[in-house]
Formats: sequence, structure tokens, C-alpha cells
Amino acid sequence: MLGDKPMIIKTGQLATQANSSVICQMGDTVTLANCTVSAKARDGVDFLPLQMVYQEKYYAGGKIAGSRFRKREGRPGDDYVLLARVIDRGLRPMFPKHLRNDIQVFATVMSYDFEHNHDVVSANAANLACSLSDCPFEGTLGTVKVGLINGELVLNPSVEAEKKSELSMFVTASLERIVMIEAGAKQVSEEDILRAIEFGKKWAQKVAQFFADITKEIGKPKFEIAAPFEPKDDDKKLIKDWALPIVNKAIKDPLPKLVRRKIFNDLMAQAEAKLTEKNGPVGEDKYLKDLYKAAPSIVDKVVKNEMRRLILEEGIRMSGRKVDEIRQLSAIVDILPKRVHGSALFQRGETQGLTTTTLGSPGSKQIVEGMEGEHELRYMHHYNFPPFSVGETSNRLFVGNREIGHGNLAQRALEPVLPPVETFPYTIRTVTEILESNGSSSMAATCGSTLALMAAGVPISAPVSGIALGLISDEEKGKYIILSDLQDEEDFGGDMDFKLGGTEKGITAIQMDIKIKGLPDSVFKEAIERSKTGRAHILKAMLAAISEPRKELSPFAPRIETINIDPADIRLVIGKGGETIQKITKELGVEIDIEDSGIVFVTAPDGEIMNKAREWILGIVEKPEVGKVYDAKVVRIIDGVGAIVEFARGKDGMVHISELQWARTEKVEDVLKVGQEVQVKCVEFDAQEGKTRLSLKQMTPPPAGWVAPPPRPSFGGRGGGFRGPPRR
Repeated sequence: MLGDKPMIIKTGQLATQANSSVICQMGDTVTLANCTVSAKARDGVDFLPLQMVYQEKYYAGGKIAGSRFRKREGRPGDDYVLLARVIDRGLRPMFPKHLRNDIQVFATVMSYDFEHNHDVVSANAANLACSLSDCPFEGTLGTVKVGLINGELVLNPSVEAEKKSELSMFVTASLERIVMIEAGAKQVSEEDILRAIEFGKKWAQKVAQFFADITKEIGKPKFEIAAPFEPKDDDKKLIKDWALPIVNKAIKDPLPKLVRRKIFNDLMAQAEAKLTEKNGPVGEDKYLKDLYKAAPSIVDKVVKNEMRRLILEEGIRMSGRKVDEIRQLSAIVDILPKRVHGSALFQRGETQGLTTTTLGSPGSKQIVEGMEGEHELRYMHHYNFPPFSVGETSNRLFVGNREIGHGNLAQRALEPVLPPVETFPYTIRTVTEILESNGSSSMAATCGSTLALMAAGVPISAPVSGIALGLISDEEKGKYIILSDLQDEEDFGGDMDFKLGGTEKGITAIQMDIKIKGLPDSVFKEAIERSKTGRAHILKAMLAAISEPRKELSPFAPRIETINIDPADIRLVIGKGGETIQKITKELGVEIDIEDSGIVFVTAPDGEIMNKAREWILGIVEKPEVGKVYDAKVVRIIDGVGAIVEFARGKDGMVHISELQWARTEKVEDVLKVGQEVQVKCVEFDAQEGKTRLSLKQMTPPPAGWVAPPPRPSFGGRGGGFRGPPRR
């Protein structure tokens, strides 16, 4: 039991040719996860070749894709790319660092009951599949989700309960420690975040223990992997003695990133020649072949070891910074002309992000389709990381999973402070272009988004700032040093990347990646406290550029007005076959979006057109008022009866033959013609039937000596009385 909900695990039944397969089920939500490993190590890679794939299947939710042209599932949507990253970040630290076999983990959602979230089910299926496989996997993992509803922590909240939750936190833990955290929150306090982490760890470890028992019973023996090449001590000493003084100086000096990187690259390029001076040409000696091939990595290890030593022993980091020191900050708004509705440039050290805000109509929302059905995105943040931002070239010019992940992190950080749609009905898109990068670009996107939104006049409830924290640890000595504002080698050679976004009130987003097999609880407490101090420091620099959201929108931003009408009148605004709404939008150049509740959103390019659109719509839904005069146009003549006229923007009314003129009228065409424009007075309105009787003759006083005839029958009367206009 996972809380009060059973979690069912099955293996050995499906996909048996994979190294391992696991079915995980909660309620009627079912995921099949497989772990498959290549027989041989991949040549020429210096990283763990792990690929995590999260597959959404429309059939799982009893759906068929809505596209008329494509029914087969394609590339996973952004939501599933993000979930794959969450699972990957838990699994990756548990594989040996020198493993070079290709590893593919698939999580395929096969059934979804719209109550039990498939993310936790999929994560645990993948966790166990890796544990049961013959691939070296150092420990078992459990994953849970933590919610916060009315101050109470909730384990794996249901889909419906999660809508009410102030927190959505993934926690993955081994039997010993927490391995991964991912969270979105509605300005939750640091104390409640720590409480949620502790709660999640307890339950995740229960899952990990359950999986450990299963693995002990039926897990496959792990295959052996070749030990990584290890140079002889004298060769390592030669490179260290030669490179260390240069490395030490490059780390301590306040050098630009590319200058420092060139120093390290030059050392790597020269290392083989240095070893050749000592050992001679390679010849047929296998050790020398491997040694010379590994020469750059020996220098790289010297760099990382010295970076770690300086931090752990001397408290000195890149550019001579202190462990809690944040690089120089800069914030500028309106970096682009006002045609861009809002823009800001945020810079921290050598990390620079330019963020823009674009405001659109409610109809500009993104529709996301999946096995859960359709949902709309009113706010989107897109993050772009071009290769020139790090001084490189690349053939990959399109958005990858990393960009999707970083963009979503900033989006989650800002969502809790956006104004409600009732008071600010715009669709909002922010885009961050990373122009320079030297660590923590996702948090630059978060800070830049806050600035650009305020510059655009979006009335956010509180500004959000973000910071990335690093960690350098010595497990043997139990020493952990947390670094504020992570940069270059501290990221690649460090043990943690802990990103936190939030307001003065509380945290809105968390993403934690680690490269070691878990962290002690004390690290989280210190990191969260450090992040609060760092975010406040960064926020102060941001508010110096713009202290609050602007009261006015850019003159080039569209204008949106909300009109509330009776839901029963929606059909009148739309018209037969959409005729009326199309006429309004075409003639005025506006966009109109109508919700079932009767809220009408009108988007217009300027105030004058907005006024015309408002008057038109209000005229359509206005109920005719007896005694009021209206402009009308004759649309049909009914011989011997009268004329049907259109008035008040699309309403039909009858001018009976007796109401054409004070004198007796023999023929309607003697007074009115089709297409003629006249003014008429409302003499009767039946709200229940929606019928209106109008008068042309009452627009003038009766002639002298005129005597009123006996009254005619009213609506619905017999003997030729007015029965109202025929329905269109």
C-alpha cells in the first residue's frame, strides 16, 4: 500500500526480450516500463549514454487524436518530455559513472483512469525495471508526489485533488538519501517545503525498500563492466606538477569564461606531448596508447580536483569568489522598442538573457491535446539556447529537451503570480533568448521574465527571482560546501545543481539535479535558507530597474475588454451559422472570444474600434424598450401585413401595416421599400416570445382631428392580429 492506495507490480509477463520489464498499476492507471542495455560499450563517448523515453498513448485514455490528418502518436509532447527528464534525473546518478553501454528506458502509459496520476506510476515502473535488469544499478529507488492542501501534506494526490493543491512535488529517494526533487508551488513557505521534502522522503524510501525486496528475490545478476583506464601514479604526477600552477592561477584570477576555458583547453592539447617527452613514442605499447588517448582527461581531472580542493579547503571558487558571493548583477527594461510589448535584459556575471513579453487575445491560447483530453495554456514561456551563447557552433539549431525543461522551470516559477483571467484576460507569452551563458541560465530566464512582464504592464501579484545553488562535497570527511550562483566548472565538476525560484512570500519552483547518490537532509535545509538570502539580493537589483508593473500597456499591445451577457444571448451574438460574429470581426477587424458562462472577450487594435465593437454587441443583446426609437432597415415586405425590419444590430421586428402611417394604408410598398432605412418606435415587446412590434407612424404626431380606431389584437391574437416576425 502506498498510503491508502494499493500499488500493484507485475513482471515477467510482457516484453520479455528487454533486459527487464515491469508493469506498475494504481487504480486503472497502468504503465509498462522496460530497461534495455546494449551488449557492448559505445566507443568514443565520455558520458553515460542513458535515454529515458516517456510514451503517451491516446488509447490509454480511450481517445483518438483529434487531427483529421494524423492519428498516430508522434514525438512526445512537452509535458512528457518534462516527465521523462524528471525520471531520468533520478535514475542517472545510480548508474556507474564509467558505464558506456547504451541504456534505453521506456515508460509507456497503457491505461489511464483520470484519477491516479500516471507520472508516479511510470516513475516507479522505470525505477524497478532498472533495478531488476542485469545492468549495474547501484541501489533501488522510490518516487512519490507530495501535495499541500489546506496546510496538510497529501501523498500522491488524485488528479482532482491536485487542482486544489498549493504544491506539486516529486521526490525520488534511495534507501539512504534523497536523489531528486522537482516542484511547482504557489508561494509556499520554506518551512513547508522542508516539511514536504521530509514527508516525501519517508514514503519514497518505503517504495525503495519494497523494490529492494523484489530485486533481492528475482533481480538479474549484474554484468561486469571494464574498469576505466587508470594512468600510473608517476604519469599523473607529471601532469599534475606541470598543470596545477597554471590551473590554480586561472581559477583564482577574475578571468572571462572563454579566456579561462582556453587556458584549460591548451593544457589538454599539450598534455600528450608532455607525456611523450617522458615515455617516448607510443609504438605497440597498449598502455601508452591508452595513456596518450586519456591525456586530456587527466588534465580535466586536475582542473576539477583543484576547483573542489580550493572550495573545500580555502573557501575560494572561480574568479576568487566566496562560496556565498553572487556575481555582478544588471537589469534593464525596454531594451527593445515598444512594438515588443515588454522586454528586459537580465545579466548575472557572464550569463545574459533577453526576455520579451507578448500579449495576445484569449483566442491565442495554446490548445494541448493528449490522452487526458484537451487543455489550454494561457501562459507560455519559451527558452532558447543558441550555440553562440557559449561561443560554439552546432548543427542542432532547433529546440531540444534541455530547452523545453529550462523553459518550463521558468514558466512554473511565474505561473502562481500571474493575474486571474477575470481581471487580465490576455494570453501571455514570454520568450528568453540566452545570449551568453556561464551557469544558471534558467534562473536568468526566470528573473528576466519577471522584468519583461512588469515592463509590459502585466499586473503580477509579486516579482519572482531565482538562483542556482551548487555543492562540493567530501563524502569521506562528511564535508559539504554549498555554492550560491553556480558557474562553469562548478556545474560540470560539482555534485549538485539546485535551482529555486520564488517571491518574498515563498517558493514557486524547485529543480534539483545531483551527480552523487543522494544528499543528507541537512544540505536541503541550508540550501533553501541560502536560496532565500540569494533571491532577496537578486530581487533588489531587479526592482532597481522597475519597481512595479506598469499601469499602461504598450500602445502596440492589443486592447481587450470583457463584456458580460446572458448565456442565453450567446446565440444572438454568434448568429445563424456564425453570420453575426463573422460580420463584426470582418467589418471592425476585432477578435471575439465567447465563453459558455456568457463572458465575451473583445480584442481590438485601438479604443475607437473597441467602442464600436462594444456598442454593436450590447446592441445585439439589448432587450427592446417600449417607447425607444431605433434605426431600422427594411428586410422584407409581407403583402397586406406589414414589413419586417432589422434594428438594434440584428434584431427583427414587425411594422404592421396599420403602423406605417396615420392614414389608412392599402399597400405596404406605397410607404416602405426593401433596403430602405427608417427610424421606428418600439410599441410592444414580448420577452417570452422574443417578438417586437414597431411603429413608423408614431415617429410623427397624429394629424388634427385624428380618431384612434378600435385596438387590434395583441401578440398571438386571432382575427389577423400580429403574430410576430417569422423565424429565420
